[in-house]
Amino acid sequence: MSRVLGYTLWMSAAAFALPMPEAVAQSREITIVLQTQPDQVDPCQSSKSHVGRVIKQNVVETVTELEDGEAKPRLATEWSQIDGKTWRFKLREGVTFHDGTPFNAEALKYSMERTLDGNLACEIRTKYFSGAEYTVTPIGEYEIVISSNIEQPILPKLMSTMVAMSTASPMGEHTRNPIGTGPYRFSEWNADQQIVLERNVDYWGKVPQVEKATYIWRSDSSVRAAMVKLGEADIAPSIGVQDATDPSMDFSYLNSESTRFRIDAAIPPLDDVRVRKALNLALDREAMIGTVLSPDTMIAAQLVPPGTTGYNPDIKPYSHNLDEARRLLAEAKAEGVPVDTEIVVYSRYNLYPNVDEAMQVNASMWRDAGFNIKVQFAEAAEWYDLFLKPHAEDRGPNLNEDMHDNNNGDAVFTVFNKYHSQGAQSTIDVPEIDDLIDRAAGAVAPERQELYAEMFRAIHDDVVADVPLFHMVGFTRVNPRLKFTPTIATNSELQLSQIEFN
Repeated sequence: MSRVLGYTLWMSAAAFALPMPEAVAQSREITIVLQTQPDQVDPCQSSKSHVGRVIKQNVVETVTELEDGEAKPRLATEWSQIDGKTWRFKLREGVTFHDGTPFNAEALKYSMERTLDGNLACEIRTKYFSGAEYTVTPIGEYEIVISSNIEQPILPKLMSTMVAMSTASPMGEHTRNPIGTGPYRFSEWNADQQIVLERNVDYWGKVPQVEKATYIWRSDSSVRAAMVKLGEADIAPSIGVQDATDPSMDFSYLNSESTRFRIDAAIPPLDDVRVRKALNLALDREAMIGTVLSPDTMIAAQLVPPGTTGYNPDIKPYSHNLDEARRLLAEAKAEGVPVDTEIVVYSRYNLYPNVDEAMQVNASMWRDAGFNIKVQFAEAAEWYDLFLKPHAEDRGPNLNEDMHDNNNGDAVFTVFNKYHSQGAQSTIDVPEIDDLIDRAAGAVAPERQELYAEMFRAIHDDVVADVPLFHMVGFTRVNPRLKFTPTIATNSELQLSQIEFN
């Protein structure tokens, strides 16, 4: 039976209040077309957007969940602060993992210890929990105490990134079979073809309408958009502005993503601040808005969007000043800085729609200023190897295009990983920056806001650690047979339980 015919029969049955036949129930299967295949599906990597869109809150669930910037119950039902470094969490009872084992305090302890294990490459740890040490202590079967060696005023918010996984998940190595507590079970992963999730009939919460979700991937935005229009897919979470042409299907939203080029500031000529400033001044960001990017895209001066705790409204984006960029390069060259050295600019395939065109525009502008630029694209796994520490000691000067999602409302979810000397993605070692980050992490308002705002000012004005680009706008195409409105969270997760049928 075709999906269109099945849907028609379902609507007829609903109209006459007849029981829905089993064959028709199968029409509640959906297909989601992504721009790239996830390189892995381990629960501790679910903070990566291309992984989280598949498994986060579908297969694996977080301890808390953010709603309007505040922590709300998910697998924890309530929490309280014992002291500045210690919190107690009460866990939801009657929850089981997909393999039948119970979710309880011991299971969460295992999940956290696996996530925080330095022997396992895990973005949740490096992105959100770096810079502190944690002790996890079960108190009875459904209560747990989490202590840190530093002040943790927003730990309940941080726990919105910590996912629970079965103790069958191997310690110290990645798994291709994530086992969580979520409303969907991980059913199938055929490499280069598809991933399939099936509804968990034993889910502790409300049973969702979608029974089965199949994830496929197509690199071309126009192809993804056409597949939804033709009924070959139901949702394309990310399409290019040029393909978002049907108001009945296409949704636009500020997606909390901010783009930049991270500068490898340890390698000549990029270790000279004049060269780093010239990289910023050479780009005409305005020229890209309304052409390769949405006209609603915002020029960025820092790596968090407006409304985030720590965002500094007084920082102004770099203006396009080609003459000044050339002057700075000439001045640096006259003092022996090797400004003619080839700089490799890395980006990731399908990092965002039209990334290829945007990269070529950027490279052309830099060449006009006098830079020797080479553009190189990488698949997700290779890109992460280039981006994360340890960096190759024999690497040459490079920029790495980064698109960072902070929809959590606080700079703590960004700054340690990106700018602290111990951060997994940082290429700078500036004691003043480390001090501001460390002090802000344990502070509360208004001091927290002030410290992070000063840190972003120093990064932009003094250190020049990156080339800020844009706060991005996303476009999602949704088949009219579905009742689903994308939000700021859609960029990093796509909760199947929020999808209904019209």
